[in-house]
Amino acid sequence: MKVLVVDDELDHQQYLADLIESWGYEVRRASDGKEALDIASEVLIDVLVTDLIMPRLDGFELLRTLGAEGRLPPAIVMTAFGSIEKAIATIHDLGGFWYIEKPVDVAALRALLTRAGAQSRLARENEQLKRQLVSQGALGDLVGRSTAMIQIFDLIRQIAPTNVSVLITGESGTGKELVARALHDNSRRNEGPYVALNCAAMPETLMESELFGHEKGAFTGAVERRIGALESANDGTLFLDEIGEMPPPMQAKLLRVLEDYHFRRLGGRTELTANVRIIAATNRDPLKAIQEGKLREDLYYRLNVFHIEIPPLRDRKEDIPLIVEAMIHNMNRKHQTRVTDPSPAFLSILRQRNWEGNVRELRNVIERAVILAGAGTLQPSHIPGAVRPLSDSEPSIESVQPPALPSDLLSVRVGTSINQAEQALIEATLEHTGWNKTRAASILGISVKTLYTKVREYRISDSPTQGTVSGRAAGSD
Repeated sequence: MKVLVVDDELDHQQYLADLIESWGYEVRRASDGKEALDIASEVLIDVLVTDLIMPRLDGFELLRTLGAEGRLPPAIVMTAFGSIEKAIATIHDLGGFWYIEKPVDVAALRALLTRAGAQSRLARENEQLKRQLVSQGALGDLVGRSTAMIQIFDLIRQIAPTNVSVLITGESGTGKELVARALHDNSRRNEGPYVALNCAAMPETLMESELFGHEKGAFTGAVERRIGALESANDGTLFLDEIGEMPPPMQAKLLRVLEDYHFRRLGGRTELTANVRIIAATNRDPLKAIQEGKLREDLYYRLNVFHIEIPPLRDRKEDIPLIVEAMIHNMNRKHQTRVTDPSPAFLSILRQRNWEGNVRELRNVIERAVILAGAGTLQPSHIPGAVRPLSDSEPSIESVQPPALPSDLLSVRVGTSINQAEQALIEATLEHTGWNKTRAASILGISVKTLYTKVREYRISDSPTQGTVSGRAAGSD
């Protein structure tokens, strides 16, 4: 366990180094923040013990710089009497962990080092676990083993611990918000709020209030104070989706906030400070949007400190099996189903499609297939006909007589009443789901309460008899 002691008082620096070494730690020493940065660039430091007031580069700037670079370890800030308030502010604003007054209490310092060491070990273990997950093709809710996705995972891991702004681009449905969420979850702000604001989902007249908030009486209908997204995301992350749809006047106001993170609520006189990281996304080509006047060039360069571009699903079809596996797991929990895996034929059909709607479209197909299957393996028959391609050897529907009905289809005879058809459909669906009424109601598109009412109305039992509807098999699984 490596400890870096930073103190411009050389006698006190030597005393602390000898003391901490006697407790079994490996100690590096620095006389100011600049020297400490040089050491931290060469050696992986587990715990930082630093004075606050120092020449050249003080403790405040040292913590700020290490934090911005994503290299800030658990820190113990030493402070003399009279500067305790600044030490507390440093810990709150810059992510230091504890402070201790000079002259240092030996027992208190040892206890803090033990806690800081444990915190550092836990962070190392979490980082190792994340690396293992990335090697297996997963980072949070993002999955994929393609070269493009592995590069995105690596970039997220590198920039997530910093506070820099990030611009995410990609077609609709590619998972831009998942990337934003991964950046937040892997950052030092992960215990703070994550607030998402869709700039395309609200009228221009409400956007300023949504972003900055407003005071009571700021405009007609403002009957009380409202906290905006910037303020709600304090100490956390603000995700601005579809930034290219934000009106130019609002872009100018956002740019001013990004300069110093000061703002005012609409109708307010007090200037507020937002300690927030801003991540933006757009499905537009940013440079084209600038040429069209949709996106301010200065705002683009302010947001685009790092750029993450998510490729469309059609360009990374090798990720489809892993994405489907993750979706099946999530859908089983959501719908209480017991689907195990997709069949090779099922995956083959998915790979043949271009997926214009990207991962979002794929999710809809998988959710429908999981509900229809209920349990076991997903088969081509669980894929909607609009998605399932017609092979060259397969005759068109106009050239042949209708085939025999599969066991999971109903044929309604002309002359059947609507009530009789509805009863038969409910019975068949209940049989298909093994009489799981929650899942049956989901398939039928009705509430569970309505389903129970229909079951009582039609006197449907666990062993229904055949009615006037033909072609329904006794079981469908």
